[in-house]
Amino acid sequence: MSRIAVLLLLFSVTCHVALAVYYETGGEVPNGGFERGPSPSDLDGTKLTSPNGIPDWETTGCVEYIKSGATQDHMLLIVPAGMYAVRLGNDATIKQKLTLTPGMFYSLTFSAARTCGQQEKLKVSVSPCTEAGGSGVLPIQTVYSSNGWDSYSWGFVAEADQVEISIHNPGDDKEDAACGPLIDSVALVALPPIKRTAGAFSLSLIGHERIRELEMNRVMHNGIANMHAISLCLSVILGYNGNLLRNGDFETGPYISPNTSWGVLVPSNIEDAHCPLIGWSVISLKAVKYIDYAHYFVPLGNRAVQLMAGRESIIVQIVRTMPGKVYDLTFAVGDASNSCEGSMLVEAFAGKESFKVPYESSGKGGFKRAKLRFTACSIMTRVKFLSSYYHMKSDHSGSLCGPVVDDVKLVVVNAPPQHKHA
Repeated sequence: MSRIAVLLLLFSVTCHVALAVYYETGGEVPNGGFERGPSPSDLDGTKLTSPNGIPDWETTGCVEYIKSGATQDHMLLIVPAGMYAVRLGNDATIKQKLTLTPGMFYSLTFSAARTCGQQEKLKVSVSPCTEAGGSGVLPIQTVYSSNGWDSYSWGFVAEADQVEISIHNPGDDKEDAACGPLIDSVALVALPPIKRTAGAFSLSLIGHERIRELEMNRVMHNGIANMHAISLCLSVILGYNGNLLRNGDFETGPYISPNTSWGVLVPSNIEDAHCPLIGWSVISLKAVKYIDYAHYFVPLGNRAVQLMAGRESIIVQIVRTMPGKVYDLTFAVGDASNSCEGSMLVEAFAGKESFKVPYESSGKGGFKRAKLRFTACSIMTRVKFLSSYYHMKSDHSGSLCGPVVDDVKLVVVNAPPQHKHA
């Protein structure tokens, strides 16, 4: 083999490894912000005339390249992250091929804004995919942010080292074929694999071995130690500290772009079979919001969950317990310092027990701690949180908001059965 051929092969392998490693810390996919646009010859006004007009992307159907500040039917189109976005008309799609690690769990994040009055929704897909959950339809009719943009997450397991992600507008507006949502800030992050055993959402020893196997295979195959992935896996394996819940501090979840300030919506399991909020499931009609310390008040660490839609936003985790044993479920309840004011009430459930935690919010940040002590009556216990009330921001935007839940722990205690304590 010639020296040039060897160098090309090494360059190809290095690029493959670098791309796979890049997504383990999270970041935009190539040209995920659409700041590199088409040439003038690939545009007819704002409409793309070539399926490969936008670098790194392939498009089908009526796709427009929109500059922030453009107007449509007297509506000002604002792109808060950067200067450009794309708009998907009826039956339009954007898609991109990515280099990933087979067997790894990923969370896709993208931002979207409605531009029409119809019941808009977006279909997100990944291929190849041989299992159920290779696609999901995310409703975007409800707006949760004050500026009209929301970020959405969607989880999947990579089945090959080359996968194709696509975002599709299944709309059928007969009056305006170009009518559809704006898309921006498409990003990806790799999350620790999870092994569900006997209905429990916690890592088993098999799950630990699977993590080691994935990472060692990569090291042996590529000859390069992925230190971030190895340290990430070790933190998962060793970082329990007596908490029976997985990801009770919500530190592991979808990628939050530093260019956005409105958090990321985690969809219901109706729309996404692979919840990107590791260890938890959203079992309600509405999404919950994943928020970060950089833009919100977070009781502990860097991430938390905001219950956005009253009793329609529910997070759940199922964990192994021993019947007759006494457990403490402790957690923090607060507000995100995002103008969400008023009397809040979070309901916590553990098995057959429940506990209501009131919280008076000034909308400026703060929290209180609560504890529910209960005796397990089953080998599996469901831990669940919801907000009793609906809330709207006091900034007159009409945006939904709600209480924050964080630092959730479930521990065994050696004490007589004793139920509820604030």
